[in-house]
Amino acid sequence: MAFLADALSRVKPSATIAVSQKARELKAKGRDIIGLGAGEPDFDTPDNVKQAAIDAINRGETKYTPVSGIPELRKAIVDKFKRENNLDYKVEQTIVGTGGKQILFNAFMATMNAGDEVIIPAPYWVSYPEMVSICGGTPVTISTKQENNFKLTAEELESVITPKTKWFIFNSPSNPTGAAYSADELKSLTDVLLKHPHVWILTDDMYEHLTFGDFKFATPVEVEPKLYDRTLTMNGVSKAYAMTGWRIGYAAGPIELIKAMDMIQGQQTSGASSIAQWAAVEALNGPQDFVTKNKAIFEGRRDLVVSMLNQASGIVCPKPEGAFYVYPSCAGLIGKTAPTGKVIETDEDFVSELLESEGVAVVHGSAFGLGPNFRISYATSEDILEEACKRIQRFCAACK
Repeated sequence: MAFLADALSRVKPSATIAVSQKARELKAKGRDIIGLGAGEPDFDTPDNVKQAAIDAINRGETKYTPVSGIPELRKAIVDKFKRENNLDYKVEQTIVGTGGKQILFNAFMATMNAGDEVIIPAPYWVSYPEMVSICGGTPVTISTKQENNFKLTAEELESVITPKTKWFIFNSPSNPTGAAYSADELKSLTDVLLKHPHVWILTDDMYEHLTFGDFKFATPVEVEPKLYDRTLTMNGVSKAYAMTGWRIGYAAGPIELIKAMDMIQGQQTSGASSIAQWAAVEALNGPQDFVTKNKAIFEGRRDLVVSMLNQASGIVCPKPEGAFYVYPSCAGLIGKTAPTGKVIETDEDFVSELLESEGVAVVHGSAFGLGPNFRISYATSEDILEEACKRIQRFCAACK
């Protein structure tokens, strides 16, 4: 349509949302579908958090809030960063948005000019490059290697920095791979960034609390305090506290950037939901045993899925350190013929034929910028995961 903005031609729909929608449509038609596309915990929001929201409603906390968030939540964010990440921020260095997506969007909108480049390691969360494009910037993707557990090396980062680089997006643990960087691995990247003072760092720590075994989470400014003045540290309550629908993301960073983001948000949505903000105060300040308990459950699910997928013909599944995703390679199936008679030429063909033959919905890796792989979210029960993996094994065995 001629009246639509040129920016739309630079943007693709979200593949993860599309897969979930396709699964819902097939289920509605009576198909037996297992959907492993959605990136949200299957747990309910903790009772104390729900009660805090009910209490807020009963107190009449139902009016507009300050654009950057209620003071109580911004103070809870400051306390969280100090307690868990050893980072010192003032309340005015924080901002609350309607989900992590708005935080990212605000940051790009506030800083991006035409021609500015944003470095995005692949595989990446599907929204990063699309947001950059909408805001007029140029996404510069750099592929990581499966043999490096999908982690960017210092040399790879150095190779893509140019005078036009505005941001480096860093996500650990990663969506879609679950890869998480140790403090030492992170230090090699921050050493590179120290040499390029014009590059800003946007770190997406949304899966911070979902790391497994002895792995210890670290965030860039914690590892290299000299990057404090050009890092935006973003997080939220959606994954750790099973609060996806509450839509609360937050960030802390340099005051000038936060003020600019506040100005944009003031003309866009204003403050996030007052009720959800009070719930988030309780999530951050209240008991944290919910997080620890669920982390153990996710770890068990990870081990089950990795074990069963590695028993499927043609599949190789690395064991990730965090989040609730695995990112197996289906390279061993490329060129084979699916039960329908179709030749599998791409990872998109693989996931399409898997859905058709066995009713398992996963997301193709090329949507995340690196294939031939696919992403499975194991944020569902072990019974469902076991059945899904059996179907994947059966499908792979049936490909000739």
